Amino acid sequence: MNLNDRLGGSDAILCANLLRGVDGQLIDLLQSLSAQEWDIQTIAGRWKVRDVAAHLLDTALRKLSLVRDSWFVENARPRSPQEVIALVNRLNEEGVTVYRRLSPPVLIELMMTACNQSAIFHESLDPFAPATFNVSWAGEDVSLNWFDTARELTERWHHQQQIRLATDRTGIMTPELYYPVLDCFVRGLPYAFRNSVAPIGTNVLLAVTGDCGGQWVLSRGTNAWVFLRDIPKDIACKVTLPQSIAWRVFTKGIAPDGALAQVQIEGNQDLAYGILGHTAIVG
Repeated sequence: MNLNDRLGGSDAILCANLLRGVDGQLIDLLQSLSAQEWDIQTIAGRWKVRDVAAHLLDTALRKLSLVRDSWFVENARPRSPQEVIALVNRLNEEGVTVYRRLSPPVLIELMMTACNQSAIFHESLDPFAPATFNVSWAGEDVSLNWFDTARELTERWHHQQQIRLATDRTGIMTPELYYPVLDCFVRGLPYAFRNSVAPIGTNVLLAVTGDCGGQWVLSRGTNAWVFLRDIPKDIACKVTLPQSIAWRVFTKGIAPDGALAQVQIEGNQDLAYGILGHTAIVG
């Protein structure tokens, strides 16, 4: 089956075995950077390459400490989406402040250890058991391990892609690695559409073009938006994204208005903005 013929959104994303591949390419990438390239600005807000690398190290170590080792040094209990975002932003900023000070050799050595332990941990999990942390951008109160691991894959993939974009390196857009990232990002659309007003049976088709792309159909059900397994006859809105910018759309890497020149929209424009405004990261 051609990747562009698949209809995603319904099946579990079993991708723990992919973390080693993504992180292996990260190590190779960091080892190839010149001293000057560590200070190049990325599209990740104020972060330079060294900051993005520091963030990847921090989050790997933090998750091992919190989830694998149950080492909670703060009694933080956020009670709203806004409090979750504020907490995550603070922790991210604190981690980057510390680890950006490390020399490339020291950071890479620690990254190799963290990535290996992270892969071992995710591979050991029962994918259908409840995860320690929910995937908040998908609106879930409780998530299963497979979804949390898929979220981890998106984090490792898209931050590495930010470094590659900034340093003019070839991207890691392979079907094996990029399609699961896209499929995970899209899982947040039912929550993103929760306040969209549309008649029951309204269908929205997202198509990502390219070898790593695919198709997803979101349908307005009785109580919520859900993914369909088959393409329906009637489509109220079709949004077509090239794979080169799809990851940026969902990670605040390009503004919706800036993406419009590269996006094809057929049908209801308001529904299209529900896709272009979806963010599959916290903060």
